[in-house]
Amino acid sequence: MRSNLVSYLTIKHNSNMKKMLVLAVLTGLIYACSNGGSETKDKSSKESDSSKNAASSSYDSTKGAGKFTHVDLASTLDHKMADGGKSVYDLKCASCHKLTEEKLVGPGWKSVTERRRPEWIMNFVTNTEEMLNKDPKAQAMLEICMVKMPNQNLSDTDARNVLEFMRQNDGVK
Repeated sequence: MRSNLVSYLTIKHNSNMKKMLVLAVLTGLIYACSNGGSETKDKSSKESDSSKNAASSSYDSTKGAGKFTHVDLASTLDHKMADGGKSVYDLKCASCHKLTEEKLVGPGWKSVTERRRPEWIMNFVTNTEEMLNKDPKAQAMLEICMVKMPNQNLSDTDARNVLEFMRQNDGVK
């Protein structure tokens, strides 16, 4: 009888420990996904809003932040550049972006060249961090995807090739 009681108490204790562990993990996840420490975030966001407003007066949200202020696009597709862009996509982009509208880790690429100007796209892929800090559209994408795009260290040529591949994906012939 005593061994049965000890076994019962051990099982009950382990069961309670498992429940406590699951509860602690869930609590931690909820806190991490919530607005924990919102007072600090609110204060820092108010401070950064004033600096953003000063910078936004010269910021062009159609072109984004970066060195690309004008990108010439031909009316027809440059297939060689698009092939180069597909190679970059396969190597550096496909693990996070689908060629459809469907979100994977990052947003899908379908119709991106219809929604964004070429300068914006090239600035985003080459100057991601600054774009995420300044651009409202990039910030909105970040809120949806919840993962910052890492700097892929694309050369200007790679970025232009990726843009041409995006155009091909959007049906430019």
